[in-house]
Amino acid sequence: MPCPVESRGHRALRVGRRSEADRPYLVTASTWKRRKLFADFDNARAACCAFTSPRAAGDSKLLAWVLMPDHAHWLLQLGNESLERVVARMKSAVSRNLHHSWGNTRPIWARAFHDRAMRRDEDLHAAARYVVANPLRAGLSRSLADYPFWDAVWLDGENARARTSARAGIVPSQD
Repeated sequence: MPCPVESRGHRALRVGRRSEADRPYLVTASTWKRRKLFADFDNARAACCAFTSPRAAGDSKLLAWVLMPDHAHWLLQLGNESLERVVARMKSAVSRNLHHSWGNTRPIWARAFHDRAMRRDEDLHAAARYVVANPLRAGLSRSLADYPFWDAVWLDGENARARTSARAGIVPSQD
């Protein structure tokens, strides 16, 4: 049986919603048919390199993220573009990277995504902790130090982000 969201089309989750500049959003994007594409280390690394590149988020800021075997969570501070456009560009960047390495164009992402606009009074640090703790709750790792596919801007400056990326051999492109 098809997922009801998928059968209503890719805009089903955004009906009646509008993006607000400077508002943080918690976004979840799932893989096509929840395939565990990112359980493969090379696929996960390629995906992280793609969506952490400066071009992927545009003028939005990626505050925290985690890549799970069959989905990604992104905590984004939206810039001047719509959330739909930013998420589409991030998903597209991942698809391009994987299609290039695979040599085919099978679907990567489910068309829809889930988003939740964060209220102005919500604690972004708590939301970021929730995002990056996903591998622990899913039993993929006993410690975040052992799970390579996450990051948050609140780490101890550039050195910590570099260490986080180095765990997975992630070198974001400078495009």
